[in-house]
Amino acid sequence: MNTTPKPKKLLEHVRDALRVKHYAYRTEKTYIFWIHRFILYHEKKHPSEMGSKEIQGFLTYLAVERNVSASTQNQALNALIFLYKKVLGVELTQPIDAIRARRPSRLPVVLSKQEALKVIDLVTGEYQLIVKLLYGSGLRLMECLRLRVKDIDFSMGQILVRHGKGGKDRVTVLPDNAREELQKHLTRVRAVHENDCSRGFGHVNLPGALAIKYPGASRQWAWQFVFPSKSLCKDPRSGEIGRHHLHESCVRKALKKAVTLPCRHP
Repeated sequence: MNTTPKPKKLLEHVRDALRVKHYAYRTEKTYIFWIHRFILYHEKKHPSEMGSKEIQGFLTYLAVERNVSASTQNQALNALIFLYKKVLGVELTQPIDAIRARRPSRLPVVLSKQEALKVIDLVTGEYQLIVKLLYGSGLRLMECLRLRVKDIDFSMGQILVRHGKGGKDRVTVLPDNAREELQKHLTRVRAVHENDCSRGFGHVNLPGALAIKYPGASRQWAWQFVFPSKSLCKDPRSGEIGRHHLHESCVRKALKKAVTLPCRHP
């Protein structure tokens, strides 16, 4: 009986390389998506047989025919650079002179203090607490949703943001008007977590290689997300059942619903 394992496919090698370097799961999915699109665009030709010229053609196609945004085009470029440098070990010596997608010039939409407070008042439930933290702590949406219990310091009135923009950590203020509400929220979240653990679940995805370094930490209260999802799901990497954080689309939908409802105040 032949027990020789089948050789891995290219995208499996890409996935392994991303996980060795501890890239976020979202980045992993995005990079694999663009690499797959690149291969299909060139009629399933292996990337090792292609180079800067083919990358240039693909990026131009995205800008001219698919009309993608500048950020999306850069995302595809980053995925292909990772493929060639980190997976195939190929240096792209030729310049990639693709037609670049236009970056639109837009004025930022800034709410006045009164408008921001009005929006906060219209949002309900835990989404109101999220918006309070966004406004009062200066958090970006994903920074807020990725907060873990241990990142909240009630005694110091601080929030520790880990791996924020640029991969940097920073400390920001915990708003006084959200402190009591956040404590009550965490009491409810802890009850849900303890119930999950009693049923054999309670897992949460840990950053980097912490799950290997600290077995069992994935079920500790300190590592749980402050804003967990409503339902249990399987971790795509470990296969464990637990709760991820809320999806950002849930917050956006709650905000949209709030601001499009008829105003409840004169």
